[in-house]
Amino acid sequence: MELIKTFMDLIVLVFDFVIHIDVHLSEIIRNYGLWTYLILFLIIFCETGLVVTPILPGDSLLFAAGTFAARGDFNVLWLFLLLSVAAVLGDTVNYWIGNYVGPKVFHGEKVRFLNREYLDRTHQFYERYGGKTIIIARFVPIIRTFAPFVAGIGSMTYGKFLSYNVIGGVLWIGAFAYAGYFFGNIPMVKRNFTLVIFVIIILSVMPGVIEFIKHKMRKTPNVETE
Repeated sequence: MELIKTFMDLIVLVFDFVIHIDVHLSEIIRNYGLWTYLILFLIIFCETGLVVTPILPGDSLLFAAGTFAARGDFNVLWLFLLLSVAAVLGDTVNYWIGNYVGPKVFHGEKVRFLNREYLDRTHQFYERYGGKTIIIARFVPIIRTFAPFVAGIGSMTYGKFLSYNVIGGVLWIGAFAYAGYFFGNIPMVKRNFTLVIFVIIILSVMPGVIEFIKHKMRKTPNVETE
C-alpha cells in the first residue's frame, strides 16, 4: 500500500508540474540558471530511455522550453541540439535494455504466458514496420517510452533502429521546441498557456486512444441476430 501511495503521489506531482509547467520551469531557470539545460536533458533522457518513467513530461516540456528560449532564457539552437542528443541516447539505452532483457525472458522455447514465437513475431514486425513505428511513436506519450524497449526485445537490427531513432528524435525535439519558440509568446497563447498545454497533451494521446478503440472493435465479435 505504501508503494501505491508513493506512486500516486508521484503522478500528482508530475501532473501539477505539467499543468503549471510555465511556472515551474521559470522557477527552475531562476534557481539553477545554465544547469537547467542539464535538468531538461535528464528529463528527456529518462522519459525516453527508462521504461519505468513514462509519466515524465515530454511534448509539453519541449513546447514550454521553446517558449522560454524565445524570451531569451535559452539559446534555442543549443536547446534543440542538446535535447535531440538526449532523445536519441534515451531510445538507444532503452533499446539495449530490451535487447538484454529479451533473451533472458524468452530463453526457453516455452515460458508461462509467453513463448519463443512471440519474440520471433516481434522481430519480424519490427524488421518490416519498425522504422515507421519508431518515428511515429516519438509523438505519442507512453508509447514512445516502450517502442524502443520492444524493438530491443524483438532484436530489431540496431543499424536500422539507430537511423530511425535519430530521424524520429530530431523531428520530435525540433517540432515541439521550435513550435514553442515561434508561437509560445503570441499574446493569446501566453494568456491561455495552461489550455494550450492541455491541447498538446490531448492531441498527443489521441492517436493511441484511436488505435486502442480500433483494436477493441476488431476483437469484438459480430453478433448476428436471427
